[in-house]
Amino acid sequence: MADQEKKKYFTIEEANHALPLVRVIVADIVAKYREVSDRKARLDQVRESRKASERGRHDLYREEMVQVEEELDKEVARLQEFIDELEALGVELKDIGRGLIDFRSLMEGREVYLCWLLGEEEVGHWHELDAGFAGRHSLLAGSASEGTPQGGGVDEE
Repeated sequence: MADQEKKKYFTIEEANHALPLVRVIVADIVAKYREVSDRKARLDQVRESRKASERGRHDLYREEMVQVEEELDKEVARLQEFIDELEALGVELKDIGRGLIDFRSLMEGREVYLCWLLGEEEVGHWHELDAGFAGRHSLLAGSASEGTPQGGGVDEE
């Protein structure tokens, strides 16, 4: 099956080992996302005010607007490069604004996510694939009875 992709499964140790690089990339993503969002919002406001005030008149600022739009496109492309870099490591971005990511892992033979949020010291939570952030469980307290994520390397699905 050619469409099936190889998935990387992380152990807790592998996820924490990758965290210094991941932390930098996620911080860059969050910062660039905020910058792009702010710039896009300002640009949208300028476009709207220009539409209202420049109806029927020659647009003196058109060239400048085109330049600002091109710069915004470059910033969006740079943001995508950061996201691609994260995904190349096998890490899944879940919330671009908060810096929430998941590392796919195996627990008792089933796929789960090891969950990390920008600002946390280490990967300390996990959740089921469909549970999301609200369904996080600590990897410390009571995790022995719930199972311990394990795996590593690349497995084919």
